[in-house]
Amino acid sequence: MSTFTAVENISRRDALKMFGAVGGGLVLGTTGMSWSPMLMAQEKEVALNLFVAIGEDNNVYLTCHRSEMGQGIRTGIPQVLADELDADWDNIVVVQALADERLGSQNTDGSRSIRKHYQTMRQMGAMARTLLEQAAALQWKVPVTDVYAKAHRVYHLNSSRQLSYGDLAVAASELPVPEPNKIKLKSSSEFIHIGQSRPIVDMQAMLTGRAQYGYDIRVEGMLYASILRPPVLGCVLKTLDDVKARKIAGVIDIIRLPELKGAPKFQPLGGVAVIATNLWSALQARKVLEVSWTQVSNSGYNSRSDTEVLVERVQKPGKVVRQRGDEVPDWSQVEKLSAIYTVPYLAQAPMEPPVATAQVTSNGCEIWASTQTPQSIQKNVAAALGLKDEQVKVNVTLLGGGFGRKSKPDFSVEAAILAKAIERPVKVCWSREDDIQHGYYHATSAQFYQAQLDETKKPVALLARTGFPSISSTFAEGIEYPSAGELDLGFVDVPFALKKMRYEAVKAPSHTRIGWMRSVCNIQHGFGIGSFVDELAQNAEVTCFDMWRLLLGPERKETFTDQNFKYSNYGETLASYPVDINRYLSVIEAVEKAVQSSPKVGENQAWGFAVHRSFVSYVAVATLVEMPQSQSVRVIKTITAMDAGTLVNPDRVKSQMEGAVIFGLSLALTGEISFKEGKVQESNFHDYPVLRMLQCPSIEVILLPSNEAPAGVGEPGVPPIAPSVTNAIFAVSGKRIRALPISQHLQV
Repeated sequence: MSTFTAVENISRRDALKMFGAVGGGLVLGTTGMSWSPMLMAQEKEVALNLFVAIGEDNNVYLTCHRSEMGQGIRTGIPQVLADELDADWDNIVVVQALADERLGSQNTDGSRSIRKHYQTMRQMGAMARTLLEQAAALQWKVPVTDVYAKAHRVYHLNSSRQLSYGDLAVAASELPVPEPNKIKLKSSSEFIHIGQSRPIVDMQAMLTGRAQYGYDIRVEGMLYASILRPPVLGCVLKTLDDVKARKIAGVIDIIRLPELKGAPKFQPLGGVAVIATNLWSALQARKVLEVSWTQVSNSGYNSRSDTEVLVERVQKPGKVVRQRGDEVPDWSQVEKLSAIYTVPYLAQAPMEPPVATAQVTSNGCEIWASTQTPQSIQKNVAAALGLKDEQVKVNVTLLGGGFGRKSKPDFSVEAAILAKAIERPVKVCWSREDDIQHGYYHATSAQFYQAQLDETKKPVALLARTGFPSISSTFAEGIEYPSAGELDLGFVDVPFALKKMRYEAVKAPSHTRIGWMRSVCNIQHGFGIGSFVDELAQNAEVTCFDMWRLLLGPERKETFTDQNFKYSNYGETLASYPVDINRYLSVIEAVEKAVQSSPKVGENQAWGFAVHRSFVSYVAVATLVEMPQSQSVRVIKTITAMDAGTLVNPDRVKSQMEGAVIFGLSLALTGEISFKEGKVQESNFHDYPVLRMLQCPSIEVILLPSNEAPAGVGEPGVPPIAPSVTNAIFAVSGKRIRALPISQHLQV
């Protein structure tokens, strides 16, 4: 458990001014991690975590070390704090943290911001409340058991005396900090903020145009950069004629970027940057650059033929990654059902493309970026410029979406390199075409599933294989197999109760930059297993709901004991976040009941179903589709049931599930990045579409009440979407789609 430390009252008024507070106040933090504006103002090194400052202005100030990209984390974390503090919501002020490794991980990814900080924030709120109560008791000269904090004030039980938090802040800060194990936390029945739907704290700024995103940054003397990057991973600039480009008004300079060497990691891809006084001039000059590129091994890469190779590989034995029971000795001699599923390369395509502004001086570098990983920017920029980490200051703006793309700092490194070269602040602006054609892609994949059937056509044994280029290949050369952590994402961790199961991985070399995308490998694995269970159900003439129940088996907490692999469980222990079959069954039942109570399906309509556990949450989805013509499909409605444990802000969770439906449908219906001669063929939303408003279905979300520990929310809603759609298509038409996107088979 974390130990708490009170920050000494040194330059307290100056410190609180950084928060906009008036006068002195109480400053708290937890040991183990340590960035705070107050510590920097005090010039005092103390190992602290997320900070609470209670000013004499009666406000509570919180330094948030996570990035806001629409998921509401700048609201959720303060809700947890405010609850234990018993603070008024209107008196909470959020301050965005800079990058600092002493904060611990600042990576806003993996659906873990709440689940990793829930308990810590509760302790911090309770710590502050305890100190305020002690300060009041001392002032009134009464036992601390005779006072209590409520609604931003401290009251005396036996009189009408009361004081505001602001009245007590300075006195409270001078008291010794209580031991964490002596702090009493609320029971869930006492919560006043946790579990309440609060509007996000940035809503008003967003509605009035005052919210600041990466593209909104303006720095005095700033120039704009547009970069022509190599079209094929690994190729470099061969020839350059920039005469026409330099003649365009506003162009300041044209600079060659360093060539990419070795594994891509977070290096810039290289190429040519046009620097101009305005973005339009930079874009126009870039268009008239005359260049040629070298040929490399990836220059002959074709993604369609690569998928065919993967399909062949998953039909042959691979590397065993999970084994339960004996292997089926001869599959050719048993009654069986098998299928192969493929998912193409995919791009994150956030509405705001990557953007970063950099200023380099003799003392260091300052970055403004819409980033999910400010510490990664700090380290990579420092390495590129030959600086110490602490010489790179990273300011985090709001993100216009991220989905994993903005967890890579390459665009910030580009800005820093160019700012140093030109000796002026530079904003690197990625266009939509840049984002689509030069990203870190979700990997192409193929999966093979085969089940042995008994005399009633029920499965008794399972063989599964998966193959896809690994994210690890982005960070080290020569990687050809998926990592164990990637296989844990919806493949080996499906808790079927079958006595014979064998899971294998096959070789899949990489030919482009592979990166994280919302839900990561659960995308392809959720599609594969979600589709195959439906095929088993259809073959056995039972509902998909019942086939899932049969495969999951009796209620239990699956530990995967003696199955030839160690499950990482999204960084959580199985004791804290068990794989609970009962919770699977609960979301299945919730969706089944919702479908049964829905209006009778119309002509040429049918429901499809899928369920998936990811990021320690459980999500079931039913999708209703309509096929008025045999070659076209329309999604009418989705019903999503989620068990994510304790919900801090149900409205934000519902919004995340709605967003997951839209994101998942975009991938399922039309998502495909294709390579020809090593080059990405898609370029913008006309050929890499996201869901249009007319395509958006009615969305119903069911949030199951739970007192379990908070689980992931941002990503778990995506994986079951695609199989629920393709299963519905089969139900209405008899057409089984095993290769995404659906637009390759039907009009959408």
